[in-house]
Amino acid sequence: MSHKHGLRFELAPDEEQAARMGRHCGLSRVVENFCLETVRKKKAQQEAEKTYGIPEDELTKVPWSAPALEKEWRAAHPERYPWFAESELSSRIPKEACRVRAAGIKNYFDSRAGKRGGARMGWPKWRKRKHGSRFRYDADRAKPINTHTVRLPSIGDVATREDMSWLTDRMAAGKARVLGATIKEQAGRWWISFQIEVDRDDINKHHQVDDDAPKCGIDLGLKTFAVIRNSDGSREEIHAPKSLNAAQRALRWANKKLARAAEDSKNRAKARKRLSRLYLRVADRRREFLHQTTTRLTRTKSAIAVETLHVKGMVRNRRLAQALSDAGLGEFVRQLEYKANWYGATVWKADRWFPSSRTCGDCGRINRALALADRVWVCTGCGTCHDRDDNAAGNLLAKMLEEL
Repeated sequence: MSHKHGLRFELAPDEEQAARMGRHCGLSRVVENFCLETVRKKKAQQEAEKTYGIPEDELTKVPWSAPALEKEWRAAHPERYPWFAESELSSRIPKEACRVRAAGIKNYFDSRAGKRGGARMGWPKWRKRKHGSRFRYDADRAKPINTHTVRLPSIGDVATREDMSWLTDRMAAGKARVLGATIKEQAGRWWISFQIEVDRDDINKHHQVDDDAPKCGIDLGLKTFAVIRNSDGSREEIHAPKSLNAAQRALRWANKKLARAAEDSKNRAKARKRLSRLYLRVADRRREFLHQTTTRLTRTKSAIAVETLHVKGMVRNRRLAQALSDAGLGEFVRQLEYKANWYGATVWKADRWFPSSRTCGDCGRINRALALADRVWVCTGCGTCHDRDDNAAGNLLAKMLEEL
């Protein structure tokens, strides 16, 4: 069975290759902004024509789709952007930039019409340099040619700092193919992310969870990242590294250096790069912790009960917003779901309003007076003393076993 997912590898380009990749990032940004500008102008012209009583079939057409946007770009770039033809940049980058903008516009309208699930999508924003440097190739135009080299059109063969044998071996055996590739720069380092379709049956079978593996309930929190109650009666606590909190002192120092540096100076560029490296380290530590934890749980638990968290609403609490963002609770649940599908586990999500923390695990009485600061509470019905997180994990486990 084939699965679609991504693989990221760090690149090791030389100075000339890094400069060319930077120019491709600029090209992608220019084309994305051109698409937004074109749509806005054509839409304004169409609205103006309606006020003049022009028939519907004679109105200016708004280029909503990727082919229409690409057609507008091909017609405009010889005059507006003559440097594109002269700089020998890849013609695939504008094509993908148009697709990105068309997809963003479609998501906006689908979200407004209720055809798209998830959070409400906004109108695509104008791209700026500070928003990050990236560009994309379609299909397998960017692909690995051996375990430590990738071929990028109009850039050349670029070395990687990581071994890609996991991917290249499967491509050679016909078990994987590249669907697209995105190149991104952060803190002076370059990465390539391959979107692939791969047959994972051999991997999933090797790490398949045992049928008699314990089931568990997981209560997620901030003081203790996860409290786990297993069906065999055992209990476990997982503590997150809190990488953003640990880096606050260094981040304050780096931000001060950046604020004191003169505009457009070399010192300011160095300070900005130093700050970017700190944030990158924070993100890497969080990502590694979440992946290691979710992989271990989905390979050792046959069923996992978790809460349905409204993280977007929770971060509106300004006292908890930083800690919630640092924990990555939403990403933790997302990874559990797709990895459980790989390894044969089951993820059961409680109803958003299920009172897991307020319900007594012994008598079932609901303590509606329980406050967020109460970490230990005594049930007024049966007198049992509960640890808040442990009780919630047990209630989640019990509810899952009841429904499954």
